[in-house]
Amino acid sequence: MPQPLVSLIIPIYNLADYLPQCLDSVRKQTYENLEALLINDGSTDASLAVCREYSRRDSRFQLIDKANSGVSDSRNQALDRAEGKYIQFLDGDDWLSSDATETLVHAAESTGADLVLAHFYRVVEERVAARGHIKAQRVLTRQEFAEEMMKAPANYYYGVLWNKLYRRSIIEAHRLRFDSQVNWCEDFLFNLEYIEYVRLVSAVPKPIYYYRKRESSLVSSQVSLRRTIAMKIQTFDYYKKLYQRLDLYEEQKAKVYSYFLSAATDGVVPPLSPRLEGGADIL
Repeated sequence: MPQPLVSLIIPIYNLADYLPQCLDSVRKQTYENLEALLINDGSTDASLAVCREYSRRDSRFQLIDKANSGVSDSRNQALDRAEGKYIQFLDGDDWLSSDATETLVHAAESTGADLVLAHFYRVVEERVAARGHIKAQRVLTRQEFAEEMMKAPANYYYGVLWNKLYRRSIIEAHRLRFDSQVNWCEDFLFNLEYIEYVRLVSAVPKPIYYYRKRESSLVSSQVSLRRTIAMKIQTFDYYKKLYQRLDLYEEQKAKVYSYFLSAATDGVVPPLSPRLEGGADIL
């Protein structure tokens, strides 16, 4: 059977030093039927030249060069151009394991899942640590997945885009896009909206993505805490509505509100509570 097309979306802004490793990991994927949409968001370094070189060498790389308008708009423009059955996301300073796309597509095709999520590696300089939350290979209903997410709602495993595979038909049927007015946690908002329309979720307990935590991306604890509080207030309405629509809210109200106390693990945000919800760990 022919392999379904995967649209791999890569927003890029001033990442010239990291792009070769990122884009080489795409070229070396064991799953070959993909299009890589490179969205250069007005970079002022050599990122555009790197993108042009890779698109010249490999026709699967398609360059979208635009004025700077933010990562949400970059992803939205790529979604408008995407043609694949599935959507996969990659950040330009990270990279994929060689079988990442193959692993995600196999899980989707073999189970009929509308969302696939896998474990990932967190990279800090020379240190590499596997991260994830659902430990066993499982196929979950939407309700079962929402119940798992309640255990560690702020874990990167649930919030980010890049350890997941999405069906483009669902994204387009409901015209799901990223809010360009939100400059932080827009990926979690997208995921919360997408989850409303899925039937089955496939959890793959295998790390397939290398998330690079860069020192330059860190902000002070004071600023992070302030942003965390603002973000949680902004996103909680989405989070609460998901559980209301699944008829889980009244029964699990205390757990739903524990979202406010949960710590953002694997990111820059310090805990808001002395205890990490769901046993999630931090490197």
